[in-house]
Amino acid sequence: MDFSAKDLKLLNKKKALISLLSREKTSLTHTLRYIKYEKDLKKLQLEMIKLQNWVFKNNKKIIIVFEGRDAAGKGGAIRRAIQNLNPRKLKVVALPKPSKIEEGQWYFQRYINHFPKNGEIVFFDRSWYNRAIVEPVNKFCSTNEYKNFMDNVNKFEKILTDNNIILLKFYFSISKKTQEKRFNEIQNSTLKKWKYTAVDSKAQNLWNKYSNYKDKMFEKTNTKNSPWNIISADRKIFARTKVIKLILKNIPYDSNTLIHSEKIRF
Repeated sequence: MDFSAKDLKLLNKKKALISLLSREKTSLTHTLRYIKYEKDLKKLQLEMIKLQNWVFKNNKKIIIVFEGRDAAGKGGAIRRAIQNLNPRKLKVVALPKPSKIEEGQWYFQRYINHFPKNGEIVFFDRSWYNRAIVEPVNKFCSTNEYKNFMDNVNKFEKILTDNNIILLKFYFSISKKTQEKRFNEIQNSTLKKWKYTAVDSKAQNLWNKYSNYKDKMFEKTNTKNSPWNIISADRKIFARTKVIKLILKNIPYDSNTLIHSEKIRF
């Protein structure tokens, strides 16, 4: 196993030692990979601060949609993206199941209620796309409700972008084996058991059905106006940095102002 002088310098740090000692099996390669990830993440988070300041200064409205299977790592990726941002200028929206009143409203209404004001970024940890996959798979909506959604979602998103809202859509893609492994970890964790839901308990058995509706969603809603960005998420640290890079790449913020940090190449 060969390490460069630069690698050894990274390993000779407090975080590297903590990472090594916290594992049952010592792995210098894994520790080095994690330290490099943390270093890259910090640079990306500095750029996210610049982006947020640009959004606020220019009265922009940003909606960032995170979709994907259960246990795909959507929430963790959002937390890393916003970790050092001003919480007064952003929102993270993860809605529970609709109330009786919401069920009687236009489907998109409860999401519109959380849309950004001028100078604000809103992250949706699941969105109106619940009706494209989760709801029909689990029979939470009728066939007609599903069809009506699929017939209208592109028009809805066109209205958003025509009104100067910047809309980004990300889908976190994981394998069936990875999902099973993460479910087991969640169920065996005293701190994370609360995350495991009745919907999660059916996800493995309904894998193919989820895949079918996912494919239909991409076919219908991956438009030039509002394309999907698919993130390979079997490795969480890769997915977290990848999604931040794509956010930075797709929003035309000024990277030369406010915070001086190393330029990032995409």
